[in-house]
Amino acid sequence: MEPKILFTSEAVSEGHPDKICDQIADAVLDECLYFDKNSRTAVEVMVTNQKVVIAGEVTSSHTPDYKEIARNILRKIGYFDAKNGIDADTCDIEVYVTAQSPDIAQGVNKSYDHQSIGAGDQGIMFGYASIETENLMPLPIVMAHKLVRTASIYRHEHPSCHLCPDMKSQVTIDYSNQEPRIDTIVFSTQHEECISLDELKELVLSNVIFPVVESFGMNKDFKVLINPTGRFVLGGPAGDTGVTGRKIIVDTYGGSCPHGGGAFSGKDATKVDRSATYAARYAAKNIVAANLADKVQIQLSYAIGVSEPVSIAVETFNTEKVSKDSILKVLYNLFDFTPAGIINKFKMNTPSFKYQDLSNYGHFGRPDIKLPWEELDKVVEIQDFVNKLN
Repeated sequence: MEPKILFTSEAVSEGHPDKICDQIADAVLDECLYFDKNSRTAVEVMVTNQKVVIAGEVTSSHTPDYKEIARNILRKIGYFDAKNGIDADTCDIEVYVTAQSPDIAQGVNKSYDHQSIGAGDQGIMFGYASIETENLMPLPIVMAHKLVRTASIYRHEHPSCHLCPDMKSQVTIDYSNQEPRIDTIVFSTQHEECISLDELKELVLSNVIFPVVESFGMNKDFKVLINPTGRFVLGGPAGDTGVTGRKIIVDTYGGSCPHGGGAFSGKDATKVDRSATYAARYAAKNIVAANLADKVQIQLSYAIGVSEPVSIAVETFNTEKVSKDSILKVLYNLFDFTPAGIINKFKMNTPSFKYQDLSNYGHFGRPDIKLPWEELDKVVEIQDFVNKLN
């Protein structure tokens, strides 16, 4: 028998320890930008049993109440009892925040190549899009996110359901044939001790897994593993230490695309780890929507203090409808990948969304948040440009 062609992505809920940290870090960014749109932030958070540590660099005319921000995030998630992970009102919070390094600031404030803003760090960033789903995202990560998002919504709407905040999903898709099929779904959720494993499985199947699968119109003859260890009572920060930026694959494309290694949360838009990754997604999505290729991966690289990318690369996985050279010309001529250009295009200093809302369930292809880098406003311009090339 021929082996199956399988690909797996995972997602985690708002109550996962790492995601708690991302939310707190981005909530600090949100508050700083609300009072001072030129705020510079690079905030890192760690959570463990009854303790939150907030550290990093913030330069802003506003001084946020770091401790109250952290407590509000924990309350919003639903952490009110140390036995269930952490108590928002009684946990110990330590703050170690200083101003941005002047050595970094001088390169950001006035770039080496005389543009208005230089890149806040060196690094490589990737963007990706494919025709696999309606939002031009990979199917496994979209489905994995929807599972934990649906379960979290259910938990909030049914406080007595015995589900707790810390959850993880994993979706394996079988690509052996022309139509993708679900091979396996793994779902683990923290729960109160009073619910049996059989009751938990029935609850998750009926209210989470089956409704999500039906919404995709996919096969129902897949394997299911729910809380495969048999018990998940001790969860959240009481069960596992959380750190900012440790779920970068969950935040992006579920492993379908490489990742440069830089995290997003807690960073203002001068940090190209964040802003340039958003710009690369925007470019990739518009190129696919313009029918230049069925699948596109874009790599950008930057040098600290320099505004223009050091390099731009494109991969189309043999799905291109025009030459790769034409696609590169589109990228160089129609997209502004400088930090200032990205910030202005997406209004990243005065956003219409909250960054903390992005720290759960992915930064791309969101059905619940209108994001500027998901807009398809370049499609006609791209098509006209390519037609003129030919």
